[in-house]
Amino acid sequence: MSVASLALVLLLAAGLAAADSPVPPAAEKILALFEQLSGAGTQPGSAPRHLSFALSEDEINTYIRYALRTAPRPGLDSVTLKIFPRNYVSTLSVIDFDAIERWQPGTIPPLLRPVLRGRQTIWVDFRFAIADSVFTFSVEKAYYDKLRLPAWFVENVIQILAARQPEQLDTSRPLPLPFDLRYLRTESRMLKGGT
Repeated sequence: MSVASLALVLLLAAGLAAADSPVPPAAEKILALFEQLSGAGTQPGSAPRHLSFALSEDEINTYIRYALRTAPRPGLDSVTLKIFPRNYVSTLSVIDFDAIERWQPGTIPPLLRPVLRGRQTIWVDFRFAIADSVFTFSVEKAYYDKLRLPAWFVENVIQILAARQPEQLDTSRPLPLPFDLRYLRTESRMLKGGT
C-alpha cells in the first residue's frame, strides 16, 4: 500500500479526531459524513439506505491535517493529497524512518540508509481500484527528493506503518472498504463514493 493509500484509509477511519480541538468546517463536513455512513447500513426490518458523497481535495487535506493533529499516528507526521482523474492520487508525506527501522530492522536498504533517516518527506503516486467493495492499488512512482524509490520498498514501509496504526491494517491483502461503501472514484481534485 502506498502512503496515499494509507491517507485514504485515514480519511475513511471514523473517530480519528478528538473533540477538544477546534474543528475546521471541512473536517466537520467529513465527520458528519462518517456519522451518516455509519448509520446507512441495514437496520433490522428496513432496506439499506444508499448515500453518495463528493469531497474536494482541499476538504480531504484539511481533514487529514486536523485528524493527525488531534489523533497523531505512529510514524506518520503529515500527508497531503493531490487527486487526479481515473483513481490516480499523489501524496507528499512526512515519514519517521527511524521508527520504521526500529519496528522492523533491515527495512531500509543499506544504500538508502544515509538519506532515509529521521523524519523525511517522500512523494508517492498510486492508482487504486475498487471491486466488490475491496480496495487495491499499485504504486506508480515514489521519490525522496530526486531519488526514485522502488515500489516494493515503499509498499513494505507502508505495510509496516499500517500495522502500527490503531486499526492494525494488513496492507499485504486487499482492504475492505469501511461503512459498507460500494464505490470510490476520483475526478480532477475530487473523491466521490457511495454505499
